[in-house]
Amino acid sequence: MGCMAQSRGEELFDRVPHLDVVVGTQKYHRVFSYVDDILRKRMEGRMDELSMSLEGNAVEEEGAHTTSPDRKVVDTGVEEGSQNTIRDHVAANKRPSAFVSIMQGCNMRCSFCIVPDTRGSERGRPISDIVKEVERLAFQGTKEVTLLGQIVNLYGRTEFKRVNGKSPFVQLLEAVHEVEGIERIRFTSPHPIGYRDDLVEAFTYLPKLCSHIHFPMQSGSDRILKAMRRPYKNEKFIAICEKMKAARADLAITTDIIVGFPTETDEDFQDTVECMKRLQFDNSFIFRYSKRKDTPAAEMEGQLPETVKEERNQELLRIQGEIAIRKNAELIGTCQEILCTGPSKTNKEKLSGRTTQNKIVIVDGDADELTGEIFKVDIEDSTGYTLFGNLQPESQRVAAGI
Repeated sequence: MGCMAQSRGEELFDRVPHLDVVVGTQKYHRVFSYVDDILRKRMEGRMDELSMSLEGNAVEEEGAHTTSPDRKVVDTGVEEGSQNTIRDHVAANKRPSAFVSIMQGCNMRCSFCIVPDTRGSERGRPISDIVKEVERLAFQGTKEVTLLGQIVNLYGRTEFKRVNGKSPFVQLLEAVHEVEGIERIRFTSPHPIGYRDDLVEAFTYLPKLCSHIHFPMQSGSDRILKAMRRPYKNEKFIAICEKMKAARADLAITTDIIVGFPTETDEDFQDTVECMKRLQFDNSFIFRYSKRKDTPAAEMEGQLPETVKEERNQELLRIQGEIAIRKNAELIGTCQEILCTGPSKTNKEKLSGRTTQNKIVIVDGDADELTGEIFKVDIEDSTGYTLFGNLQPESQRVAAGI
């Protein structure tokens, strides 16, 4: 499933002989019926074969077996309204935090990205449908939702009108904010091209919005941004970050960066380094550029050696690590409110939760009592990107039901 399936389609059956189903980005909701049908027909074929064998009619000559032939399915076609089927394949189980897809597709044409070709154009779900899904999640015990879109802040721009100067995305944020039981709202990932003042202002009057945005920068070089077909300059990106920090003092910003993009010079790379140091990201997801089939960047001249990409990658990781260690160390001795998501992935004897800034905190406690709860923690220690703390006495009493 996904972008590769959408892009390669039928050819995947030649490369993966045991493959049964290839489903494109607009057909996730059909997967169950395809798989169920294949399994049912295989079972029927085996039962027919067994029946014939018992009746003494089995033919042992090569090529005379009665097992049903392979039934391979490839479905990568366009389906109108597929954005409204997203909810149909979401598992209905209790989760403290849940993702809610609000749109499909992308109208941007970044030179390194294949998504517009595999996921189609932007298509947003109606606000009312999204709110109903969030209400259902809240009823099941979810307290935090993350709204998902390829460029999430451009939600609904081609289908829905601005109201009182507010974009459809801000209207959606306001509607989700009203859902009883939801206490935290996140979204990912926004794009500078659609980051307007109404979204910045939303952080001043919607307290359920978490104090964290994941805001992909990709490069600090205007020349490379242009080659990437990112329609903004670095100063615009910086200005948005500074506006957001002014709107929410405790805001944490994380980002995506691509190093080693075709033709990237030492000067271009230094522009990215300087921007990282200026903005002091709480975390950066740093990727070495790699070719994607059928993208303009894959055909560009000036492809860089892997050794150069790796050197630059390691340098950015080092800088980001120093920033993160310092920022997290500054939180030692403070009180942070976390949503407990369950046992830690690295130590099942401990519990893990996240602050509103999306920082991971490890605490002691009973998973049955605390999972899904929001409570205060005194931060005692930090190692890189992880904080360690103890429940405040009041939180301990709440957990114990006192």
